[in-house]
Amino acid sequence: MTQRVTLIPGDGIGPEVAGAAVSIIRAAGVNLEWESRVAGSEALTRFGDALPADLLESIKRNKVALKGPVMTPVGEGFVSSNVRLRRALDLYANLRPIKSLTGVPSRYQNVDLIVVRENTEDLYSGLEHEVVPGVIESLKIITEYASTRIARFAFEYARREGRKRVTAIHKANIMKLSDGLFLKCFRKVSQDYPDIQADDLIVDNACMQLVMDPNQFDVLLLENLYGDIISDLGAGLVGGLGVVPGANIGDEIAVFEAVHGSAPNIAGRGIANPTALLQTGVLMLKHIGERDAALRIQSALEKILAEGSVRTRDLGGRSTTSEFTEAIIRSL
Repeated sequence: MTQRVTLIPGDGIGPEVAGAAVSIIRAAGVNLEWESRVAGSEALTRFGDALPADLLESIKRNKVALKGPVMTPVGEGFVSSNVRLRRALDLYANLRPIKSLTGVPSRYQNVDLIVVRENTEDLYSGLEHEVVPGVIESLKIITEYASTRIARFAFEYARREGRKRVTAIHKANIMKLSDGLFLKCFRKVSQDYPDIQADDLIVDNACMQLVMDPNQFDVLLLENLYGDIISDLGAGLVGGLGVVPGANIGDEIAVFEAVHGSAPNIAGRGIANPTALLQTGVLMLKHIGERDAALRIQSALEKILAEGSVRTRDLGGRSTTSEFTEAIIRSL
């Protein structure tokens, strides 16, 4: 049976990098039926909603989606489509593999860690109000239910992928109730996984330790806000947001998305780097059982990057998006 996947090209450079990823996946011999839907600014213009109902229905029906970057206004405008999507589909686990790629300039080598971020609550609940003029109060929501299931996700992932250690990142020395509950749930769940080392670290110390020696970490488990920050910090350790994948996973549905922005300043110029969305596509293929094809694509990508003769401008080269895509297809 042909696997049907919802494709969300996104805004800005989204359609360009999505097109590249789809072409490479097709060249690898994976028989997918793509059901294209729009989100973000284009959807707002066409349907009056940045997250249209038919998009949600498509993802619920197909259970899997590949999503390009979607623009989110800063300080005004519509609510983030990404946040709404995660809430609407209960995609409670954000998965961000951070791994060095040979040929990609970065400050560190041989980095291989996983960031697992709780995706549904914390300050991202968006519960804010003005107390009096000039004073805004924002509520941080942490629940036992969400903290327990994300901890279990992290340990299950670690066991399945042969990882040896899960480190919870928190600020429980100051936020003793909220972060304290998150840490308590982590420690309780860890008792069910005696084969995996469990420890914890205060978030500011964790940031320093990551910058000093990222190779000391394996799987990091974080609340929503800390996870958002540290996952981008982690990307910076291996070359930036343009080379790392991401996934939002629930019990029944998974949306695999590029973690970089829509880069409207270079949209339509044919110079965008599709590596992040391609690696995201590799994650998706593994999720749907197409592991052999995923490994072949990953190998082809790494070969082209290591050779260095075909590179997009963000990696110090002069190749176009299509030239980079064609090189990977030839390698396949």
